[in-house]
Amino acid sequence: MSPEMGRGKEGMKKEPREIGYLPFKVIKKKITLPSKERMEKGGVAIIECVEGIPCDPCVESCNSEAIIKEGLTSLPRVGYEKCTGCALCVDYCPGLCIFIVDCSREDKALVYIPYEMLPAPQKGDRGDALDRAGKKIGSAEVAKVRKGKRGTTVLGILVEKDLAMDVRAVKIPESSNG
Repeated sequence: MSPEMGRGKEGMKKEPREIGYLPFKVIKKKITLPSKERMEKGGVAIIECVEGIPCDPCVESCNSEAIIKEGLTSLPRVGYEKCTGCALCVDYCPGLCIFIVDCSREDKALVYIPYEMLPAPQKGDRGDALDRAGKKIGSAEVAKVRKGKRGTTVLGILVEKDLAMDVRAVKIPESSNG
C-alpha cells in the first residue's frame, strides 16, 4: 500500500481520489517544483494540476509566457525563471489549482490563493491557514485582496514560511468578514 493513501471513516486505507484531495506526496510526483533559491527571489506560480484535461486558461493568461503546455491535454509546466508571480493565472484557473508562493520576505511567506466564498475577507482579517484536506495547520493574515478579471477573488495571505507549500485555503471567522 502506497504512503500517499489516506484512511477512510472505517479505518480502511483509501486512494487519494476517494479521500477528496491529493496529498502533497502525490502532487510532488507529478509536478516539478521551483528551487528554494527561486522561491526566495519572489513570487512564483505553483501549479498543482494533475489532470490531463483540455484546459489552457493558465497559458493564455500568462503575460510572461512562463506557463507552457505541449498539447491541449498535457499538464501545464512553469518556466520558473520567467514567472513574475503576478497571480493572473490564479484567477484564470477554473480548477483552482494554481497558487503563488513568495518566500522573499524575512519573516513570513506570502501565498496567493483563489477564494470563491462570500463575503470575501478584508485586508487585515486573521484566520486559520488550512491544508489541502481542510485541516488547520497554522494562522494566516490577509495581506491583499484582489477581485480577478474572471470573477475569482485572489487573496494574498501571510503565513509562517514552513507552511508556504502546504497552505491552500484560509478560514476567516464570521465575525471578521463582512
